[in-house]
Amino acid sequence: MSPHRLAIATAAAAVVLPALLSAAPGAAAKPLPVPSPGPAHHLTVTISDTGNAADGRTYDLYCHPTGGSHPSPEAACAEVSKKTVWGADPFAPVPKGAACTKIYGGPATGHVEGRWSGRPVNADFSRADGCEIGRWNKFAKLLGTPRN
Repeated sequence: MSPHRLAIATAAAAVVLPALLSAAPGAAAKPLPVPSPGPAHHLTVTISDTGNAADGRTYDLYCHPTGGSHPSPEAACAEVSKKTVWGADPFAPVPKGAACTKIYGGPATGHVEGRWSGRPVNADFSRADGCEIGRWNKFAKLLGTPRN
């Protein structure tokens, strides 16, 4: 570095550095608040009409930290987390007018409610046609696989 550029850099540092160090204490970077883990990631899942009384159930799932009465909470939390994309509803219904195969997957129904990523969830699931079966299968670890 030339002596002239060195002198300019030194002068700039002499002006900027004290200004940065004398910033108001309140101007210092503050850590972001940590979201509350329970309410932000809690789902209640109800499965019914499976044709097998042993398959009908209701359970709670807590994620971040993992817990609840779900039979596989780690797998279900990982599945829902993987399906979560910023700005999109992972539990969104099949779009109106979607072309769906007329395959019937059985009478099983599911309902998921609670909060995920701090947003309310109120979603119904069925196996009435190919689109609904695909949507159910997208959350197979959360909803389970009916035996019908």
